[in-house]
Amino acid sequence: MTYLTNKVVVITGASSGIGRATAELLLQKGAKVFDFSRTNQLSDQINHENLRSFRGDVSSEADVVAGFSACVEAFGTVDVLLNNAGLGLISPDLATADLDEFQRMMDVNVRGVFLCNREALKIMKPRQSGHILSVISMAGQRTNANAPVYCASKFGARGLSSGLADQVLKLGIKVTDINPGPTDSNYWGDRKVPREKFLRVEDVARAIVFAIDQPQDVLLRELNLDNMKFLA
Repeated sequence: MTYLTNKVVVITGASSGIGRATAELLLQKGAKVFDFSRTNQLSDQINHENLRSFRGDVSSEADVVAGFSACVEAFGTVDVLLNNAGLGLISPDLATADLDEFQRMMDVNVRGVFLCNREALKIMKPRQSGHILSVISMAGQRTNANAPVYCASKFGARGLSSGLADQVLKLGIKVTDINPGPTDSNYWGDRKVPREKFLRVEDVARAIVFAIDQPQDVLLRELNLDNMKFLA
């Protein structure tokens, strides 16, 4: 039995990486997927009757409002929001860190989550049902000397998510944090990192879909994922 059939899932940053892997798995299981991405559109890459795409920036209030409106127009509602869009830049020397880069990470990783949560809640609260998930990262739990600003943005997103979970629990709305460790994706660019010890995007996607595909009265507050080889 699956609880995913015909569920409408908004995924930010669904055109690649964890977002795309999750979208593909959800479509296989009968969900309807609304891709909200700033660059490439998933519907240009995958032809599926239950997939729609919208080009927008999660840090733009106007784009987020328009995107959720487009989802309701296409599918009638929003059952699930997956905050997956994120930006990670290293800042190994805070004394020379760039203010614009700081602001960009905060805009995407915190402001974007806030804006998308707010629009989703406008739809979910009257129905007293729904599920909001955020791909936070283990960087929201443990710090990294090479990326303190990124960690700060993820700690902020985790605080926002935790406070929201307490706020909407009695309304029947579920909130879940997905915290992957290092994952083999485009995030790393050409940096020399041990990708063979990283999680695969498919690993994280399965965890996300598992969290969504639970009965309404079953809440997974947090899922932490690491590759055992990376920890060894």
